[in-house]
Amino acid sequence: MGILKTKTEPFTATDWIAIAVATAGGAGFAPKAPGTAGSVVGVIIYLLLDRDGGSAYYPHAIIFFFIIGVCASTRVEHLWGHDAQRIVIDEVVGQMITFGMAAGRYSLSALYVVLGFGLFRLFDITKPFPIRRLERLKGGLGVIMDDVGAGLYALAVLTLARYVLAKV
Repeated sequence: MGILKTKTEPFTATDWIAIAVATAGGAGFAPKAPGTAGSVVGVIIYLLLDRDGGSAYYPHAIIFFFIIGVCASTRVEHLWGHDAQRIVIDEVVGQMITFGMAAGRYSLSALYVVLGFGLFRLFDITKPFPIRRLERLKGGLGVIMDDVGAGLYALAVLTLARYVLAKV
C-alpha cells in the first residue's frame, strides 16, 4: 500500500515533513510489522543516546519525540486516517519510555534491552486495561497515548525484573 491521500489538494512540504516524522524516517513503510520497525527505531535512539553509559538528555529526547510525534500524527491522520498502520512515531516514543529508567543513571545490558523491547511489543499489541481507552483521544494525542501507556507498563515490568534478578 502506497501513500494514501484523502485530501484533494497536493501534499505540501509540511505534509512531507509530517510523514517523515510520523513514519519514523520511513520505518512505517516496512512491508511486514511496521510497528515493530518503529520500536526498533526507539531502541536505536536509546542505544545512540546511551553510548557513554547513560544520558542526562534522554528524558528530554522522550519529550521532544512525544511533542513532534503528536504534531506529525495529527497532520498525517488527516491524510491517512486515525492511527494508520504506517504511523509509527508512537512506537518510537513508547519504546523510549520503556528504557526511561536507565536515563542518566546507568546503561542497560543487552539482555534488558531485548527484554524491554519484547515487553513493550507485548503491551502495545495486547493493550491491557486501560491502555485501549487512550486510543479514543482525538488527534495525534490519541495516536501516541496508548503507546505511552504500553511503554509505562513495560517500564514497570522491566524495573521489577531488574530488581528481582539483582536479588538472585
